Amino acid sequence: MKRVLACLLAGALVLGIVPPTASADNAVTRIKDIAKVQGVRSNQLMGYGLVVGLNGTGDSNKSVETVQSIVNMLKAYGVAVNQGSLKSDNVAAVMVTATLPPFVREGDTIDITVSSIGDADSIQGGTLLQTPLKAGNGEVYAVAQGAVSTGGFAAGRGGGGNSTATKNFPTVGMTPNGAIVERTVEDDLGRNGRLSLSLSNPDFTTATRMAAAINSQYGGVAQAVNPGRIDINIPAYYKGNVVGFVASIEELPVMPDKVAKIVVNERTGTIVMGGDVTVDEIAITQGGLSIRVQKSTNATQPEPFSYGTTIVTKNSDVEVKEDKASTVVLPATANINDIVGALNAVGATPRDTISILQAMKASGAIHAELQLI
Repeated sequence: MKRVLACLLAGALVLGIVPPTASADNAVTRIKDIAKVQGVRSNQLMGYGLVVGLNGTGDSNKSVETVQSIVNMLKAYGVAVNQGSLKSDNVAAVMVTATLPPFVREGDTIDITVSSIGDADSIQGGTLLQTPLKAGNGEVYAVAQGAVSTGGFAAGRGGGGNSTATKNFPTVGMTPNGAIVERTVEDDLGRNGRLSLSLSNPDFTTATRMAAAINSQYGGVAQAVNPGRIDINIPAYYKGNVVGFVASIEELPVMPDKVAKIVVNERTGTIVMGGDVTVDEIAITQGGLSIRVQKSTNATQPEPFSYGTTIVTKNSDVEVKEDKASTVVLPATANINDIVGALNAVGATPRDTISILQAMKASGAIHAELQLI
């Protein structure tokens, strides 16, 4: 038996299979790790701008948008120029993107990403001119400006037989704290004395357990209205301290429900499976491999005068055969991990194992979700 278990473990390591843990229960976690307060979210910002001060690595005159932007900018400052004679290789047209975190206030700073949209070779060393950043509703929420750092370089010029050398992506840069928040997105936390929690992975059982954990601490204030949302009435003694109430809820322990799932990566031959995956009785033959799953029921009687009850257990035996007389017989209570380990022991390739799992799922023998990545 020790030799069989050693073969199974070695096969799992070779194929990159991650077996489920021996514990039958999921780990208890905090509500904070599996849910978030509804409405507390970030917002995406975007703007169009110019990076100046480039050493001949900017956009060429073929980038009409860059030339037109330079003309428009200079015109706003009272400078009239001839668009046809303008040289733009020290300037690059860029898109500026940022994320506006929740609860930031006017005057706070956020990081920005600057990306070239023309034919510039590099924006390293340039300076972003004042660029309004808008949200999806068209309103300006921040203004960006500052030096751009790319963390890379582009040496040489293309064409003319000259060689070039490039490191990382010199046409994309960052400006830490490069934008100043001009407008706040108001988050009405606890409006009307209510708030809601959104589950990261909606599930009926997990939502019910979460509501029960909150109610056990604060009374009947929480209700699971659907698998992904918990509505909570803020207790009267927390009306003036909604932040403290949310913090106390986030620390409550809850046990998320386990989902029977098998994840298969056909490119690497990796198979990850949960401990709740069950297998019905089934016989499989593929090539030189033969698999048979059988189940039996045993009854365990209590000791005399122990006031115990009879326990009925279901056992499974898995037998795998191969033409080369490589045979592995597994102990009772076989599950999907035992089947995969047995296939490894007789030398089945990752492609064979994945094909068998897919066929078992198609036949309804595996009670789990099979996901291919």
